[in-house]
Amino acid sequence: MPNNFTNPNIIILLGYMGCGKSTIGAALANQLNIPFDDLDDNIASTYRCSISDLFKSKGTKWFREIEHEMLLTALKNPTARILSLGGGTPCYFDNMTHVNDATSHVFYLEATAASLAARLFPFRKKRPLITHLNSEIELKVFIAKHIFERKHFYNEANHRIAVDNKSIQEVVDVIATLC
Repeated sequence: MPNNFTNPNIIILLGYMGCGKSTIGAALANQLNIPFDDLDDNIASTYRCSISDLFKSKGTKWFREIEHEMLLTALKNPTARILSLGGGTPCYFDNMTHVNDATSHVFYLEATAASLAARLFPFRKKRPLITHLNSEIELKVFIAKHIFERKHFYNEANHRIAVDNKSIQEVVDVIATLC
């Protein structure tokens, strides 16, 4: 039975932090000549505070509730665009149900724990979930466990794209072909 999508013109990117959602989303938006929205950036802009500072000052529960509300608002916007989700967004409330009800263009950008650790380690002090980790090996173990916990949600995406060893343009071209 076909799904009557509520927002078939939106393309949603999800995956673990550091997988390239923002970079690929901006490049894809440029190629398709449509706007790009980053849910984390929208939250930070609305509250005039970094995501890291929001986690510290308001707590995880508050952040996830606000994130959920802003996701629902973003999904109701009928404008054709790319929307990048935060790494944890799919894992809370019934966010993946809402995402999949909105569009068939949901892409999980899948990266290995090793590649994510290499990308994220230099920037860990700006990422609230990983600031406490002191070596790339610790980070890789942490990421592997986290991905294991989140994989069920990520795998609900309509499409999975392995991003390791692919250029930004290669990933953009794959997504553009599928939309």
